[in-house]
Amino acid sequence: MSHSLTPRDTGNLPALAARPLIRLDAYVAEDGSTVVNGHLLQMGGNHKPNEAILDAIAMFARTLGAPVAATVIDRSVMQVARLRVHPDGSSRTIADEDDLPPGLERTAAEEEAFPPLARVERIIQHAQREELHAAFVLASALREHLTLRRGPEDDLSLEARAIEAYLAHLRGDYTLSITLALTVARIRCRVDLNRAAPDVARATAAWQRLNDEGQVVTRGQELLHMWGRLSAEGLLLEPAHQAMAHTVRTRLEHGGRAVPAAPVSAPALPPGQAPAAPDAPEDKPLKPTRRGLRRFTRKATRTPAP
Repeated sequence: MSHSLTPRDTGNLPALAARPLIRLDAYVAEDGSTVVNGHLLQMGGNHKPNEAILDAIAMFARTLGAPVAATVIDRSVMQVARLRVHPDGSSRTIADEDDLPPGLERTAAEEEAFPPLARVERIIQHAQREELHAAFVLASALREHLTLRRGPEDDLSLEARAIEAYLAHLRGDYTLSITLALTVARIRCRVDLNRAAPDVARATAAWQRLNDEGQVVTRGQELLHMWGRLSAEGLLLEPAHQAMAHTVRTRLEHGGRAVPAAPVSAPALPPGQAPAAPDAPEDKPLKPTRRGLRRFTRKATRTPAP
């Protein structure tokens, strides 16, 4: 299915022909960086993220002349907020159980209005301009909302997480990069082992940049388990992947110290010799929405910022 970039002169508005109940999405990163519908908001002065989000969504509601729904993932407080914002600028929050469940039909309609691939193109554009912070925050927002809508095992959710891991690597945050990349590999090994080798390889590449010995050992043991599973199933076919598996095992045998890369002719791991994979959380859980959440509740008498 083809996707086109949203024209700049429309302000990234929802498609007018979109089905009812299309909701906008917003994201607040742990550092306060704020995204609405795949665009990073430029906030000056003391403009708080929740106020910037309400102002942006109220603009949509005024333009459309109808109330607008929104889902806000706020990592700064570890919460998801469900909003209704009206053209007069008033807003209220509802509880998760009061919201309509996403459903395949509505999810498809929402993504038709705001195509994920258009957002990926925007992320790439920021990265090409070396605006790595903006690119990373946009990738995080995309991954969070795709995961919320489609679940963590969905292909689009996994691809967004892989992009996020790569951008963390470019920013030099190797600990976060390996965490994200390992999550992709872990999920892939669980749901589709036949497609897992490239993702395990990407996680291994991120792991090789780690210097903290504790992280090297913990993450390396999980990688060794993954490579062992692939080997046992006869799926460790690429010489480069065999070499990476050998490098992980050799580095762990040396107590986590860096070792020279193995030649591409290195043998695959023998079946049954990998340790058990340690348990690790894939995402920090978010709190459920409460009705009347104060920071996203605004009366009609308050005039939104232009």
